[in-house]
Amino acid sequence: MEKRLADYAAEGSDPNFRLFLSADPDNGIPIYLLEKSIKLTNEPPAGVKANLQRAFFSFSKDYFEELDNRIKTVLFGLCYFHTVMIERRKFGAKGFNGLYPFNAGDLKDSAAVLKNYLESNQSGGTKVPWDDLKYIFGEIMYGGHIVDDRDRIFCMAFLDNLMNDKLLDEANMFPFTDGTHTIFKCPPAGPYDKYIEHIDAELPPESPLAFGLHPNAEIDFRTVQSD
Repeated sequence: MEKRLADYAAEGSDPNFRLFLSADPDNGIPIYLLEKSIKLTNEPPAGVKANLQRAFFSFSKDYFEELDNRIKTVLFGLCYFHTVMIERRKFGAKGFNGLYPFNAGDLKDSAAVLKNYLESNQSGGTKVPWDDLKYIFGEIMYGGHIVDDRDRIFCMAFLDNLMNDKLLDEANMFPFTDGTHTIFKCPPAGPYDKYIEHIDAELPPESPLAFGLHPNAEIDFRTVQSD
C-alpha cells in the first residue's frame, strides 16, 4: 500500500484526483498512512458557541420565520438550555452526577411541543404559560433522562432562571453574571439571520460561567482532557 500511494503521489497528473480510505477504529493503522492522509470525521461540536449554533441550525429558516415572535424568543432560550445540558456534562461530577444521553431529538420534540402549546393557547392573550413549559421541558423531555434527584433540581433551577417574562425583554441568559462584563442577552424577536449574527457577535468567550459554574471548574476539566 505504501508503494501504491507513493506511485499515486509521483504521478500527480490530475489535481482533482482523491483517494478515499475507510477503516474501523484500530491502533494498528500504519504511521506512514496517517502522515499522508487528512482525517475526515463527523464529531459533535465542542463549546457553547458551536453547540448553540448547531441547536439553532436544527430549525430551518422557513420554519422559523413562520413562528410567532413569542415562540421565536422562547425557542432561542430553549436552544440555549439545550446547549447547557449538552456541554455541562464535560465537567463530570461538577456538571451532573450522572451522564445523560441528551440529544437533538429532545430539542426538536420540545420545540414541537412549545409551538403547539402556545398556538393552541392563543386565548390566554400574550402571557406565556411558563410553569407549564418548564414542567414539560424539565420534568418530561429532558427530565425523562435524569435519574438523580439533585440533577433534576439543577435542571429545574436553570429553567426557572431562564424561562420567565424577562426572557421576552432581552434578559441576560448567563446565570449569576448580571452587572459583569460576561453576559449574553437574549436577542429581540426578529428574522432568522439576526439570531445567527447575535450568536457570532455577542456570545462571550468560552467560560464555565455560561453553565452557572465557577471559572475554576475549567481547571479540572482541562486537566482531565490533557491527561
